Amino acid sequence: MRTAPHLTRRALLAAAAASVTTGITTAAAAPSPASAAPRPLPAAAFAGFRTAGRVKRAADGSVQYTWPGIAFEGRFRGTGVGIALDDSANDYDIQIDGTTVGTLVTPGRTTSWVKDLTDTEHTVRLVKRTESPWAVGRFGGFLAARGGKILPAPAARSRQIEFIGDSFTAGYGNASGTRDCSANGGVDRNSNADLAFGPLTARKLDADYQQNAFSGRGMVRNYNGGDPGTDYRTYYDRALLNVDGDVWHKPRGWRPQVVVIGLGINDFSTPLRPGEPWTTQSELVTAYTRAYHGFLDKLRTRYGSRTFLVVSATLVAGTAFADTARDIVRDRNARGDDRVGYWYYDDPGLDRLGCDWHPSLHDHRIISGLLDQHLATLPLDW
Repeated sequence: MRTAPHLTRRALLAAAAASVTTGITTAAAAPSPASAAPRPLPAAAFAGFRTAGRVKRAADGSVQYTWPGIAFEGRFRGTGVGIALDDSANDYDIQIDGTTVGTLVTPGRTTSWVKDLTDTEHTVRLVKRTESPWAVGRFGGFLAARGGKILPAPAARSRQIEFIGDSFTAGYGNASGTRDCSANGGVDRNSNADLAFGPLTARKLDADYQQNAFSGRGMVRNYNGGDPGTDYRTYYDRALLNVDGDVWHKPRGWRPQVVVIGLGINDFSTPLRPGEPWTTQSELVTAYTRAYHGFLDKLRTRYGSRTFLVVSATLVAGTAFADTARDIVRDRNARGDDRVGYWYYDDPGLDRLGCDWHPSLHDHRIISGLLDQHLATLPLDW
């Protein structure tokens, strides 16, 4: 598995000091990449940006991450801002004052600048569009253009949502517009986690969120029986997906009022194969049900009794997925936990024109609207 190279503090300082870029002056204030390494962060650097995503601080002060949809938010005063990155695997969107001004495609080890802005206070947001369970990205912080200043990070939002799931939750291939992505850049160039249904709903609610999604993984069985002996639960507790035994330490302030869980498409969508632990769908249902209850128990322990746990399902024709998910919720309710709910989503308007028949950007907007309607039925105190 590939990881980003280790960067020493001395190397980062030297490269950042040598960074000189020529700004691209456009109405959209497009970012311009520079051949410079990310600047290391001082001890108090987290005051200059914030993220609700699962990250891990490196020895040089940068932060590492692998989950999709990781976003860093900051504030600055001045005419430009630099974004320090070391990532040759992922794509990123840069947003200034709420508007996307450019996309970085596998930027590598660089500081990218957005220049020629109005000399006033601005917000900046960097968001990871793609999945990289095999490769660690590194963010080195925001840098102010000459004469400007990085301001204290935006305050955390009071509303928090966690999205747990597979490729649907990750926004796999959602920007394609064609189911075969082999001729238009592949899945990575056509995925935008920030425009998946979860982030869309979170922004409408002005909520912080985590997008803890891993394509191809199920609750007990991965797509087509792949990578046997592992499943989504193998990775859920990690910050860095490619590091065996890695553990994400939940910050004190992360206590989502809602957790939306979407696991089961990969468990049920392909026929069982010889050699798998289950010989019949009935056996798979039993194992899935037992594991799901255990996972809900884990979430209850982690987040407490007041968090709403939303068990979602969608159409997987000819399978027991939706019925099994609904039965799990009924069982939890019968045990006295009325904060576990069932959300089934489908709509005749879904075109599934994302890569490999996944939801398109159009579909994610529909699904987000359906999730909005479901959340509106919950007695949320936020």
